[in-house]
Amino acid sequence: MEPRAVLVLIVHLALFVVGCRLVVIDIHSHRLPDRIVLPTLAALLVLTAVDALVSGESAGLTGAALGMAILGGFYAALRLLSREGMGGGDVKLAAVIGLVLGWHGWQALAVGAASAFVLGALHALALMASRRADGSTRIAFGPWMITGALIGIIVG
Repeated sequence: MEPRAVLVLIVHLALFVVGCRLVVIDIHSHRLPDRIVLPTLAALLVLTAVDALVSGESAGLTGAALGMAILGGFYAALRLLSREGMGGGDVKLAAVIGLVLGWHGWQALAVGAASAFVLGALHALALMASRRADGSTRIAFGPWMITGALIGIIVG
């Protein structure tokens, strides 16, 4: 296995561990702590820049930056439209996920972003059908964002 492939695998394993921790925290507290999300974002920005420098290819860095801006911007707009529905932690996590998925490519970004909303909606519908939730019930969306990102990486 070439050194870059090993590095990519290590980064993805680290992101998986961070993602699992965020899923547990968000389910229990409806929070995505800045002390986890922001350092992850900073580290990923550095890693994508280093990858571009080492490989001599800027396409991954450009895709990562655009993905971060697009998905983070979309979630920020959702938060502005409905402060009750989307939290600030979701917006920051969207920037992280957008960066990773954008680095993987446009298909990964589209699949990952759409999967989060589909999975979240199916979960909400199942809770409402079982009468465990109604239209005012708060549901953690971070787990669906992270699961969607995983799907985007695998499929895209």
